[in-house]
Amino acid sequence: MKASRFAYHAPSTLAEALALLAEHGDSAKVLAGGQSLIPMLAMRLAVFDHLVDLGRIPELAGIDHQGDTVRIGAATTHTAVESSADLARTVPLLARAAPFIGHFQIRNRGTVGGAIAHADPAAEFPAVALALDAQLETVSPRGARTIPAEKFFLGTWSTALADDEILTAVNFPAWRGRTGHAVEELARRHGDFAIAGAVVAVELDGDDRVRRCGIGLLGLGSTPERATAAEQAVTGTAAGEIDPVEVGRAAMSTLQSVPADLHGSADYRRRVGAAMVTRAWQRALREAHDG
Repeated sequence: MKASRFAYHAPSTLAEALALLAEHGDSAKVLAGGQSLIPMLAMRLAVFDHLVDLGRIPELAGIDHQGDTVRIGAATTHTAVESSADLARTVPLLARAAPFIGHFQIRNRGTVGGAIAHADPAAEFPAVALALDAQLETVSPRGARTIPAEKFFLGTWSTALADDEILTAVNFPAWRGRTGHAVEELARRHGDFAIAGAVVAVELDGDDRVRRCGIGLLGLGSTPERATAAEQAVTGTAAGEIDPVEVGRAAMSTLQSVPADLHGSADYRRRVGAAMVTRAWQRALREAHDG
């Protein structure tokens, strides 16, 4: 199929992009990397009269340190994240999740903001944003605001963004000390969307107790999920006393509606999800132990 007819706009400034969204309302859609939106338009799963391409607005791209926070412009590509030695040190969970996204052609065009704003429950970056308590910067004609990741994802392909609002940057905390990070997912082929997956970040104190932990889940709900029950169960506990299998089970315990499709039943996804959490937990904890 082919996409329905639409008018293409390529603003060179953020102000110009906001003016276009204000003018056209809900008949306009922001185009970031286009790696998810364009296929949806081609299959007519989505129809818009106007596309506003953000790719020519230089202020929306870049990686910048601001104290203990790393600010990533929404138009920063997956490839830039994957290849950044700085991010590999400061926000390793994000850098390690990037290679799981599609193939290199997709990562060359896809953007951090596009992936998060698209809000696919099987996508990697939304899960990382949840696990690390990311803060999302947005702007609209009414002004700027910051949205916590936990309040951003409302449903499949649905977020707290208004029709005339643009995601401009994502702020990730840079974890310090004895930390470990890991990403595990099961897909039919590398680059496919995950049947189920997990991203885990853990920090140990000097007595080998879990000081804090973040666990994000992929493909296990109608939105990206966070395994808060598992996080609470391990926080404050001596690492050596934690059963990794129980961490996986706890992560599945609060899931309300696990999807089922031709790739697997809900029960199968739960079992895979628990295994992915267990594996990611073990890898992250081993890394934290190693210093």
